[in-house]
Amino acid sequence: MTLYETLTKRQKTIYEFIKDKIRNRGYGPTVREIGEQFDISSPNGVMCHLKALEKKGLISREKNMSRAIQLLKEPVEERGLPLVGRIAAGALHEAVEQQERIDFESLFTRKGCFALKVHGESMIEDGINDGDYVIVKKQRNARKGQTVVAMTEEGETTLKRFYPEATRVRLEPANSSMKPIYVRNARLLGVVVGVVRQMD
Repeated sequence: MTLYETLTKRQKTIYEFIKDKIRNRGYGPTVREIGEQFDISSPNGVMCHLKALEKKGLISREKNMSRAIQLLKEPVEERGLPLVGRIAAGALHEAVEQQERIDFESLFTRKGCFALKVHGESMIEDGINDGDYVIVKKQRNARKGQTVVAMTEEGETTLKRFYPEATRVRLEPANSSMKPIYVRNARLLGVVVGVVRQMD
């Protein structure tokens, strides 16, 4: 939990007010300005909130200086996409959730997307190599030939091209040395919309 998350609702609004004044005006508000903004009639009431923010390490105050409020720490926001595990690009492989985040925000929108790290070489002819990250848009359907993350009835996941057939689904590798995987039903978790490679 961040310091910001430990604040009460009123403390958060006062902190945001202080931060806005410092950033946009160049100096912090007075006790009187804070009281007027939040209808706090007593200066002691304002001081209680300021002392709480100071105690939690978010601001500092110089004694006997009415505007000398300084920000100490910015609230830390989570950035990037959730890295939810590794995905097999060879044999079927159980998906294991991980509690990590990886920041591709400058390249891809994170709304409705997640990242997977590729394990295997079955998609190399599509330029998706072992160790790459694929950006996957969450959706339950796909067009024929799209590269998808698919889950079988057994709960195994794989990264393949999607080809629905009359009585089954063909999950086609992009590697001419490998054979397709055939399943009766494939639950689509999403469609690949990007690939990120870390160069040595």
